[in-house]
Amino acid sequence: MRLSFRIKQHFLNAFRELFVHHHGSLEFRSKLFALILAANEDVSTDNCSIVKDIGMQIYKNDEDRADLLMMTTKELVKKVKDNNGLDIDTLAEHIQKELKIVPRYAKKIDIESLQKLLVFTQDEDTRSYQNNILEFLQTLKEETLHTKKAQIAKDEEKASCKY
Repeated sequence: MRLSFRIKQHFLNAFRELFVHHHGSLEFRSKLFALILAANEDVSTDNCSIVKDIGMQIYKNDEDRADLLMMTTKELVKKVKDNNGLDIDTLAEHIQKELKIVPRYAKKIDIESLQKLLVFTQDEDTRSYQNNILEFLQTLKEETLHTKKAQIAKDEEKASCKY
């Protein structure tokens, strides 16, 4: 990774809400990726490169934004692994709370993309746990899209008027 990006990353981490366009959306996606990755004891750099590849698809080849997604995901996984005030259950709760506040984020739960993170999982128990997390996220997505349909449409209409 470029040195200039690393410096920019440290600065943006401190002031993410001010300087990153749609930071909430990026952080929500990071939480989704981190939830899957943190369930695996053996998180590797290959997993992080998959996150970046997915980010490049999501953000239409915007490398800086994809790198930011990857770095934010790594940061969350590290917090979980270091037991630094965050665990998998808390991360899942954060995702649920964010969906209650911003239900349109449910559309950002892309199970196909998240499944790509299971490629490097060797342990069958871990893979089963990750699949349970994917099922949880799919159910959460479907319930939110169904129960908050009117609010999502209203929020999207407001967002399209701003731009």
